[in-house]
Amino acid sequence: MPSLKDLKIRIDSVKSTQKITKAMKMVAAAKLRRAQEAAESARPYAERMDQVLASLGGSMVGQVGAPKLLAGTGADETHLLVVATSERGLCGGFNTNIIKAANRKIRRLLADGKTVKILCVGRKGYQALRREHQSRIVDSIDMSGVKTLGYGDASGIAERLLDMFEAEEFDVCTVFYAKFKSALEQIVTEQQLIPAAIEEEDASASADLGGAVYDYEPDESEILEDLLPRNVGVQIFRALLENAASEQGARMSAMDNATRNAGDMIEKLTLTYNRTRQAVITSELIEIISGAEAL
Repeated sequence: MPSLKDLKIRIDSVKSTQKITKAMKMVAAAKLRRAQEAAESARPYAERMDQVLASLGGSMVGQVGAPKLLAGTGADETHLLVVATSERGLCGGFNTNIIKAANRKIRRLLADGKTVKILCVGRKGYQALRREHQSRIVDSIDMSGVKTLGYGDASGIAERLLDMFEAEEFDVCTVFYAKFKSALEQIVTEQQLIPAAIEEEDASASADLGGAVYDYEPDESEILEDLLPRNVGVQIFRALLENAASEQGARMSAMDNATRNAGDMIEKLTLTYNRTRQAVITSELIEIISGAEAL
């Protein structure tokens, strides 16, 4: 049984930890408000971009002369996975869930005989994936110096992807991130960036124009040549903003749970301390009474 001194030290230690987790929860809550507003503000723009591309590219998919970013390389052998995670931990299962989804995709592709390359955005993803896939990681992008996410941070990553695609270093590019739903729920999302994936429902929704007929100047092909590279940057920016909000939501939830657990542990340790202290006092009284009777 631990001594009274050991129990006292343990209680003080847990109380100090509780103060830290409570402070981290408050900081995460403040950051979450700003990150959530930024992510929600970017969603309509990214979704509208998807609809525009569906409207323009729906009729050009599979046709001769379609832009390369829409048609692809014509092969499906080399896949580049962009795994976006956080720079710091203490955010519950946020990073773990994204890494698990990426690992499942990697195993499926390898089982099908495909070549897999990985681009990590965020330190935690790189640290986890390098244990098993070090040879497949082409680079790791450090975002620790970024205090406030801007489109310039995403455009640099997008330019890197476009340069790699032009150099025919991959055929398909997919990004993994966590879409923010609430502080308690973040949805791990797998989104194909290159070639642009046009969903049938988006194409059908865009085709329903209420009888209106649109003429494009210049033609669809020229517009897509400009929009498709921009779309890569927009979708990367959206993924980074969603990740930032999801990270703070997960951290706030994790620190709240840690604070509650610390409180429960303090109660149990205090109860054990009081019982041990009472036992020591009782033992000392018995010794005093026994000594007095012996005299």
